[in-house]
Amino acid sequence: MPPTAKDPLFEPFRLKNLLLRNRIMSTSHACGLEEGGLPKDAYQRYHEEKAKGGIALTMFGGSSNVAPDSPSIFRQLNVGTDAIIPYLQQFSERIHAHGCALMCQITHLGRRGEPYADNWLPTIAPSPIRETLHRSFPKEMDEHDIGRVVRAYGAAARRCRDGGLDGIETLASAHLIGQFLSPATNRRTDRFGGSLENRCRFGLMVHEEIRRCAGDDFIVGFRFAVDEGEGGGLSFDDSVAIAQVFEASGTIDFFNAVYGRMDTEIVLAEHNMPGMAAPIAPWLGPVAAFKREVSLPVFHAARIVDIATARHAIRDGLLDMVAMTRAHIADPHIVAKLRRGEEARIRPCVGATHCMSPARPACLHNAATGRETALPHAIARAAHPGRAVIVVGGGPAGLEAARVAAERGHNVVLFEAAPALGGQVRIGAGASWRGDLIGVIDWRAGELARLGVDIRLNRYAEAEDVLREAPDIVIIATGGIPDLDWIDGAQFCTSVWDILTGAVRAGEEIIVYDGTGRHPAPHCAEYLALAGRRVSLVSIDGYLAAELTYAERAIWKKRGYELAIAMRFDHRLTRIARDGNRLTAHFVNEVTGAAFEQSADQIAVERGTVPADALYGELRARAANDGVTDIECLLAGRPQPAAAAGFAVYRIGDAVASRNIHAAVLDALRLCCTL
Repeated sequence: MPPTAKDPLFEPFRLKNLLLRNRIMSTSHACGLEEGGLPKDAYQRYHEEKAKGGIALTMFGGSSNVAPDSPSIFRQLNVGTDAIIPYLQQFSERIHAHGCALMCQITHLGRRGEPYADNWLPTIAPSPIRETLHRSFPKEMDEHDIGRVVRAYGAAARRCRDGGLDGIETLASAHLIGQFLSPATNRRTDRFGGSLENRCRFGLMVHEEIRRCAGDDFIVGFRFAVDEGEGGGLSFDDSVAIAQVFEASGTIDFFNAVYGRMDTEIVLAEHNMPGMAAPIAPWLGPVAAFKREVSLPVFHAARIVDIATARHAIRDGLLDMVAMTRAHIADPHIVAKLRRGEEARIRPCVGATHCMSPARPACLHNAATGRETALPHAIARAAHPGRAVIVVGGGPAGLEAARVAAERGHNVVLFEAAPALGGQVRIGAGASWRGDLIGVIDWRAGELARLGVDIRLNRYAEAEDVLREAPDIVIIATGGIPDLDWIDGAQFCTSVWDILTGAVRAGEEIIVYDGTGRHPAPHCAEYLALAGRRVSLVSIDGYLAAELTYAERAIWKKRGYELAIAMRFDHRLTRIARDGNRLTAHFVNEVTGAAFEQSADQIAVERGTVPADALYGELRARAANDGVTDIECLLAGRPQPAAAAGFAVYRIGDAVASRNIHAAVLDALRLCCTL
């Protein structure tokens, strides 16, 4: 019996006139690949990979704008122009060829817009109430504005229908329709405010116009908050009552349920798009309760990243379609692997929220996502396999290099000095909310075992160890070591690594210096505070975790407040001096130039790493390519120039320069996929 025969995830689902081939979907998001507001080739290829991977429905165009005063502030599509229709037609044909359905989200941002973007028009809203996150003071809409926007929604829906899409959804939650629905943002006293009936009026007019323009057969969904949580918005009971009004209107065909607000960074990070700081599927319970109160199908996405949870949601009737959106950013071939009985091979979404960075839709540990025009998700076997590839280093760069080279059919040996794979990731996964990060390592370890890679732990590889293997290719992924030598008084400080690994015993009062704006310094401060130490954090940046995504920043900020960590910003560490049995850190204010001193028992410093490149330096002198990576070939997706004789050596990841996990796996993938 095939593995899918009794799997509820593979039951087809009929949505009006559309038969979906299984119960797994991806919800709309602004993937960052649009060109001039249009879904051109790169945008389409990103979604096509999911269609090829077996998903039933891929939705696109998160926050696609219907009108000129709903500006593009995070690279949305523009469904307010007929110019989009040919691209939608091409897109539809491409996705449908793989048996997958395609839908777009259309919306007006309302007060979530920005008055200084695109056309520099004032934002509009039911009431002139400013949103904290996007900061605009909106104009209160009059009847003319309302009529104009209603017509814009209808015209956008008609364009989507003419583009061959299977349907659309409107976005209520925190956007203009939702701003009318919620008493927290609608203070009107006319026919559009006050009572629940009046607050529903604008949204009903929108959906009636959509039906008039797109027809009754076109599928129309409603992305809608089942509860706005704390803050004076819609309660669960309010949301159910509103949903029943829209059901009774006959203008919508499904609910795409979300939870919470979107008007600050912390509620975005914890409510709307929860990452690894949140439990798995945190809102599945409230959404299931909502489903029991309505008759239309209910879809839902929020950190549903594993097959067991998805299967539970469908098997137990909690959802009709389960949305694994960020899981498909990590691995667009989830359904195909599941169908082949390869569930263990699914690359996990670890909830790092790297896909929400300006580089979106880049996955922290799948460098092919968003680069489908240049890099493969499935690694092809080399035309001439069997080369001897030696990888030195078992962090994310080395593991990815070994994985890809082995998929190409080469004979791979990996040396790792530590007793376990993982490198810096193993340290980072020790933070209170970052444990899922270890999935980056565990998945690759599983793949290397499947591929038969020879892994040699506890082996600090010397040049002769490498040369004894008669290599054709040597890849140096030895990472870096903490950068401390620049400090005047470096002998008096310790690295945050040594604190976090327990290599150095923590004192009672500790200053943590953050010179990068990455994870290690706040992680160290959290670790010390949880251990009962008196800790303060001083950063060179103007705010905490400046290099991270907004979701990560928000969580670290919350942890700092919860643990009462004293924080000071805009200060650069200049030297450390001993003062009796205490240490004094000397800082300079980056803004004013004023000096500042602070004393403690111990000073832990984070300023990234310097390459651990001694082995690379020794081997490059013997290598045929002098250790040079041809950047033009690398970026063009061509193999590196063939060496006349002997072996070639390359280095990747932090062995080159201090960067992040994504940079490390990208280095490895684009080098090794052409070996």
